[in-house]
Amino acid sequence: MGYKIAIIGATGNVGREMLDILAERGFPAETVVPLASRRSVGTEVSFGDKTLKVKALEDYDFAGTDIALMSAGGEISKQYSPKIGAAGCVVIDNSSAFRYDPDVPLIVPEVNADAVEGFTKKNIIANPNCSTAQLVVALKPLHDQAKIKRIVVATYQSVSGAGKDAMDELFNQTRSIFVNDPIEAEKFTKRIAFNVIPHIDVFMDDGSTKEEWKVVAETKKMLDKNIKVTCTAVRVPVFIGHSEAINIEFENEMTADQARAILREAPGCLVIDKREDGGYITPHESAGEDATYISRIREDATVDNGLNIWVVSDNLRKGAALNTVQIAELLVNRGLLKPKSQAA
Repeated sequence: MGYKIAIIGATGNVGREMLDILAERGFPAETVVPLASRRSVGTEVSFGDKTLKVKALEDYDFAGTDIALMSAGGEISKQYSPKIGAAGCVVIDNSSAFRYDPDVPLIVPEVNADAVEGFTKKNIIANPNCSTAQLVVALKPLHDQAKIKRIVVATYQSVSGAGKDAMDELFNQTRSIFVNDPIEAEKFTKRIAFNVIPHIDVFMDDGSTKEEWKVVAETKKMLDKNIKVTCTAVRVPVFIGHSEAINIEFENEMTADQARAILREAPGCLVIDKREDGGYITPHESAGEDATYISRIREDATVDNGLNIWVVSDNLRKGAALNTVQIAELLVNRGLLKPKSQAA
């Protein structure tokens, strides 16, 4: 007997990736139900070699469903996730709605898998911000070895992190530039084509943006509350794939060679680090891939035990859909959740 899985937000970028990844990885799903708002009812989505028709979230009864993969935004999650959890269905939420709730585990399986057992308090598990997910995958094995004191992160985040409309805006602006049409900025505060924007999410009182705050808070929750973290989050004209330049200060010695060897053995990591032209990974090459890639590993002589690394990952996969499915696999593989159909 397999599991009954609901995909909430099945017509969006991440929802479609979730369906693809469930099929790719052979998740033990007996039934998969794509859900979205009423205006999307009847829309067809692919699941492996099957075509499924979207149903309305508002009308769906979760009592017989085992796991709901939620990717419909924070407000929808706040409205529905507690109700779904109360119906006995475990919600794995891709929004920020419950990430900072002390009763909701925030999980990256390669980093803090044991924390998943706390899901029973609310039947909700949070998926981290896309930029945080790849960051902590790269940092965890290094932290275990030499204890990180401080990190300085600059992100280079693709437009797909802001949804399909943002991808369309980059495409349309790029085309407009080449044919000399007027440039329209709707999703972003300034032109994104052939530009970079140091502004993701809303501004906070201290001058940081909410995106930057998320990286700080989530890294501390998942990795170590004592690590000092500062971040500058930048939107770049790339369709898929987030990149990060990370400066790390350790308590103990960590050479570039040691870091390279550790990361080569670390789960979820793939080191591509040759000191030659093209001996590194760019976001274009990460698109469609599951790994968190690490390049440009080198020592920082300006501080004791300092290191610089370049980290790239497909934000729709490891930053969202893949990590969500991996959390579901964690529940299954650890025997923390049995199919309701089996219990019946």
